[in-house]
Amino acid sequence: MDLRLTGARAVVTGASRGIGLAAVRALLAEGAAVVGIARSATDETRGLEAGEGFRFLAADLADPDSAAGLRDAVGGVVDVLVNNVGSAPPRPGGFASITDDDWLRTYELNALAAVRVTRSLLGAMRYGGAIVNVVSENAILADPLVMDYSAAKAAALSFTKSLSKELGPRGIRVNSISPGPVATALWLGTGGVAETVSAAGGGTPEEVRHGAEQAMVTGRSPPRRRSVPWSRCWPVRCSAT
Repeated sequence: MDLRLTGARAVVTGASRGIGLAAVRALLAEGAAVVGIARSATDETRGLEAGEGFRFLAADLADPDSAAGLRDAVGGVVDVLVNNVGSAPPRPGGFASITDDDWLRTYELNALAAVRVTRSLLGAMRYGGAIVNVVSENAILADPLVMDYSAAKAAALSFTKSLSKELGPRGIRVNSISPGPVATALWLGTGGVAETVSAAGGGTPEEVRHGAEQAMVTGRSPPRRRSVPWSRCWPVRCSAT
């Protein structure tokens, strides 16, 4: 499928792994030039830099000051912005275990990073451009296992809708996507959801993964229509609603 992105200039945050890395590769395959932003480079991003069309930019977007100079660092105009950076720390200890600092860190990365990056780059967006915010199913299906993450993503979803109404008349589309569990490092890597739930007494990481997959209609991630809150997979046995 030709998405007519040949020659377009794109920026992707959280670009070093998972959904962000997949978005980078898809945009490159469509002929776009891509700037990928993440805290640090990986073997994958270094490999992409060895080819054509990709440039890596190191930035910790949880830092309130990190987005201030992005427009100059990116250089030129922007046609596509993918606000993907985020983290979903599981809270098996429940609401009382989530400190003010936890809430603030989660909001910084999962809501305010998109706000700040968009603000920084908006003046560089061309007419006909597109902003895509990677939200989460938990913006709607709030879950106590990721309570602060769910709230932050709900804020990101509301921000997306409001911004779309403001920028639409200016020829800039703003949309969100809301994935469920995806087989990335956030879920399956060291310190990811499966490992954290397992350590809290939810079985082995493989059992946690299997329980989440079995709760989906397709038996695998990502789900298409039905999904199950992550806490329904802790401990292990999941039931679909």
